[in-house]
Amino acid sequence: MRDWNAPTSIGDRFRARIGDAAAKALVAEFARHPGPKTGLLLGGALANAGVGSVLTAAIDALTPPDTLTVVAGAAGADLREQVAAMGSWVEQRVRVVDVLAEADPVDVVMLADLISGGADEIRGELEGLGKHLNSGGIICGAVAAAPFLAGDAGEEMERQAALYGVGSDLVLRNVPTVRVHRLRYTAPDSGLAERLEPLDRPSSVRLTRHMHIDSNGVAAAGMCLGAAAALRRALPRTGLWIVPTLAAPAVAAFFRDPERSVPDDPAAVVAASDGKVLAVERVQEDRLGDEEFLRIAVFLSVLDVHVNRAPVAGTVVDYFRVDGGFAAAMKPEAEHNVAAYTVLETPRGRVAVAQRTGLIARRIVHRAPVGSLLAKGERFGLIRFGSRTDVYLPADSAVPTVAPGDRVAGGETVIAHWR
Repeated sequence: MRDWNAPTSIGDRFRARIGDAAAKALVAEFARHPGPKTGLLLGGALANAGVGSVLTAAIDALTPPDTLTVVAGAAGADLREQVAAMGSWVEQRVRVVDVLAEADPVDVVMLADLISGGADEIRGELEGLGKHLNSGGIICGAVAAAPFLAGDAGEEMERQAALYGVGSDLVLRNVPTVRVHRLRYTAPDSGLAERLEPLDRPSSVRLTRHMHIDSNGVAAAGMCLGAAAALRRALPRTGLWIVPTLAAPAVAAFFRDPERSVPDDPAAVVAASDGKVLAVERVQEDRLGDEEFLRIAVFLSVLDVHVNRAPVAGTVVDYFRVDGGFAAAMKPEAEHNVAAYTVLETPRGRVAVAQRTGLIARRIVHRAPVGSLLAKGERFGLIRFGSRTDVYLPADSAVPTVAPGDRVAGGETVIAHWR
């Protein structure tokens, strides 16, 4: 088992640097929990840096009934003084201990160091940390994204994520770039999803207070600008570089991701995407079982926001893709297009969202693996360029509030109410 309090070398400090963006991603699961909640923070970086980015983010996420335990090792005395200097409110909620054995079981474990070492070592560390988790608890840790930096640790964390992962996020704004993994080894409380806030994901890049852009848009716009620079260098007299330069803001705008106000009404079901309602009908979907569903289909034009949001809160219990064609999304035959189904378990039955490709859309992005919890209105993926989303609700439990032709906004417009 790793000595979490061991100091690191100068080289290790560089490789293990966790900046503000990565710290925010590491603490996101803790921050979204409304409380009362318990957290555990540990890592040699705490001994080196005192109150660093991860600890600061964790303290910012505390609410009145919460507690946070910090394993500080040899730096315990100094860290206790720093916590005390933050005032009685923080001091009452942050407990500093010297060794991991002194910590009680918690809801969320957060690692302040980048995960490193051999596969066997990491498996042993995670097994030991799992003993400090409450039922349904989660471990949040980061590993270098570059294989030559991550080494065996990167491969082992990918394996752990495949077995127990409930989400992974790439954080580009860190030196080095890191991937944050969230692991859950036991099933959470079935009602927890309804109390959670939507997860704050680094894939949604903030531009202004009310507007974000999906990371896919940042990459696509960057490719356009890169192509423009290459053309200007290679063919300066042709003016061809102007075309990708002008395309960059248009491409970025397609991936816009505005903030949305999710209704507080627990009986409300919200739209999974922006667009125009194509159909509201009772159907039987063989892929989802024998029961009858209320299906609300929404068409997204290339001018609509294409980020998809959870229509209800629930646990992702299934995810699968189906083959098909690429018919225009507004046509009936689009029902047989390539699609990805996300199935949620809720207290009112199973709910599914089908992300369907269209004539132009050929890429579905999905960020909610089986086992993850989605809050109502939470971002969980997107479809690139014109497409369609279908929401399936238990037919006898939901009453539609929209009709064909209505315009809806993902995560905000109420499309149905639970009976």
